[in-house]
Amino acid sequence: MTSAPVAPAAPGASVTSAASVTPSRGRGARIALRTVQVLLALFFAVASAFPKLIAHSSAADTFAEMGWGNAGMYTIGVLELAGAIALLIPVLQSAAGAALSALMVGAFVVQLTYFDGEQAATPLILMVPLLLVAWARRGHNEELFRLIRRA
Repeated sequence: MTSAPVAPAAPGASVTSAASVTPSRGRGARIALRTVQVLLALFFAVASAFPKLIAHSSAADTFAEMGWGNAGMYTIGVLELAGAIALLIPVLQSAAGAALSALMVGAFVVQLTYFDGEQAATPLILMVPLLLVAWARRGHNEELFRLIRRA
């Protein structure tokens, strides 16, 4: 088969190739992912960890009802805050997404066992973007492992 001749572009005309479109799509995806990470970090730090760390009655009553007390409440609060911060540190982003996802598995089980599944969908919904972050930022894991080996 022969291909048809391609007419040269007119002077001053813009020629867009697939190669020049791809970087802008990649940039948009990176910005969207970063936005998701910031929103997740804000949620985990402000809406989830903060009430536990200041022993707000909403958190304290829930942990008392489960029989976990203040120690359990503060432990979960610290883990959530650490995960929120780690979501914003490039070398820790993937690990943070995976760790917070594991925490959400625990939250799902707690919702089912202690609270008859009232809010069981919330941790499952949060797991979707957390796992996306863990997968999309997995390239940082090699650097993290290198840093751990050096220490």
